[in-house]
Amino acid sequence: MRQITFEIPGDALVGLNLPLDEAGATVRMAAAMKLYELGRLSSGVAARLAGIPRIVFLSRLADYGVDTFRLSEDELARETRLA
Repeated sequence: MRQITFEIPGDALVGLNLPLDEAGATVRMAAAMKLYELGRLSSGVAARLAGIPRIVFLSRLADYGVDTFRLSEDELARETRLA
């Protein structure tokens, strides 16, 4: 595993209103969610980034406003015909 260290402005930490150890986990989760939403990470890799099991990651998508299903209308129609 690799480690990335970055600085967070104090006012951002104050804005999170969380203990320091929880702030790190919150930032990791937010990064994982956004990278998944952008299609940069699979759900499995994003879950590992967040430090949680994949099923928990998938169950928390709605908490972050991320769509669970990422099919276009055409893809959805095709899948429906195949079902």
